[in-house]
Amino acid sequence: MTAATTAKTIDPNANTDCSAQARSARPVEPLIFEKTVPGQRGIDLPPLDVSQYDIPDELRGESLPLPEIGAGEVMAHYTHLSNRNFSVDGNFYPLGSCTMKHNPRINEWGAALPGFSQLHPLQDDHLIQGALRLLYETRCFLQEIAGLPAVSLQPAAGAHGEFTALQVIRAYFEDHDQSQRRLVFATDNAHGTNPASCTMCGASVIAVKTVDGHTDLDDLKRLIDEHGAENVAAFMITNPNTAGLFDAYVSKIADVIHDAGAMLYVDGANMNAILGKTRPGDFGTDAMHYNTHKTFSTPHGCGGPGAGPIAVTEKLAPYLPLPQVVMDDDGSFRLEYDRPKSIGKVRSFIGQFSVLVRCWTYIAACGPEGLRNVAEKAVLNANYLAARLQHKYEMPFFNPGKGKFCAHEFVTVPRTLLDKGVTLVDIAKRMIDYNIHPPTMHWPVHDCLMVEPTETESKRTLDQFAEVMLQIADQIEKDPQSLADAPTDAVIHRADEVAAARQPVLVWKD
Repeated sequence: MTAATTAKTIDPNANTDCSAQARSARPVEPLIFEKTVPGQRGIDLPPLDVSQYDIPDELRGESLPLPEIGAGEVMAHYTHLSNRNFSVDGNFYPLGSCTMKHNPRINEWGAALPGFSQLHPLQDDHLIQGALRLLYETRCFLQEIAGLPAVSLQPAAGAHGEFTALQVIRAYFEDHDQSQRRLVFATDNAHGTNPASCTMCGASVIAVKTVDGHTDLDDLKRLIDEHGAENVAAFMITNPNTAGLFDAYVSKIADVIHDAGAMLYVDGANMNAILGKTRPGDFGTDAMHYNTHKTFSTPHGCGGPGAGPIAVTEKLAPYLPLPQVVMDDDGSFRLEYDRPKSIGKVRSFIGQFSVLVRCWTYIAACGPEGLRNVAEKAVLNANYLAARLQHKYEMPFFNPGKGKFCAHEFVTVPRTLLDKGVTLVDIAKRMIDYNIHPPTMHWPVHDCLMVEPTETESKRTLDQFAEVMLQIADQIEKDPQSLADAPTDAVIHRADEVAAARQPVLVWKD
């Protein structure tokens, strides 16, 4: 029985009470977008404490159409919006390669401490010794984890870290009279930000083939010979990569690149799979970036906030952005600007400070053993899910019987299910009905789902996800058409995504 038909059974003249039965029978008022009520105020301004001055009409212009709404309604409005938001705090979010994992609240507590949250970004060094110490220690943490001797905390996100590291590499070659090195190789399953960062740095990008998810070493050698070793600046590789595999031949790749006089750049997007197990510097990396949200649990989503520190070898260190946080012999800390070969500032002030506080907090709380546990659980969880689902969802890079396991994530190309007449979008939309965010789709290969459970989810959550995926597979085999209208329980049902992209409605008008 709908709310409308229920409402007809209520006698408007009856002496109703506030019982649960009476409340449930009342018609539901439709949601109204416009909340303004003329005359309402949500704030009381203090009395005017300066001389009043009337601004001439020609300078004042038209009054702004600001909303008139009480404080309680404002709070309710944003609370309702937050309840409609799909967040990692309330749902399972296995978005492959993006590592949407739990953000411990102790991180928020640390970032909110008055000594951190109330700093002015231009305070003198001697007044912010605590903040500088935290930045210095974070830098040391990241150097040790990477196995590289120098780190810059300035980049504001992972892609910004790529751009900054490539600028550092270019500065090195120009300083050594090798400015002709403008070619950068990247694997064909690289993050899209890799070639984008190269282009922004004025470099040409050449794709290197992958075979069974791994770099084709022969193709890399062929491309170096074809284009000339003297023209190659760097090779960008993600390890573990987007196929969810650790490239065991990365040291040989490093040797090939170094023999060409070029640099090996490692996209550190998936560092959470190798923390404490191996270090990029130990397998030949010259430069890398971290995504602090992926590896060290800082917030992620809606475009920020972010931080993308970079780590480099000793020979690249002089070209890092300025300022650099250093510790003097007396144990005090300062921002060092005297770096004549530096590429300069790449961000205002001293980086994403509050995000780096959260990063420090997570690393300090975990310690070496805890960080190793992060890697072990990330890999265990991914392989557990892959093993549970492989009989229904084909996996091109996962076959335990042949010794092929995944790292932090796995890729499935569910060809048998798709041949039943459903699309990958149908499967993804059905997952929303079960309060599960769809995984990454169509990348690194077409018609794939890339699933990353992360290390922070419980076995219970993993089992629930596996049961949902198996149930969806059963629905496809019995009645594939039933998925065509999914999601059916979400606030917004199946949308016309093509029309939304071509004719977006970006503002609301009465």
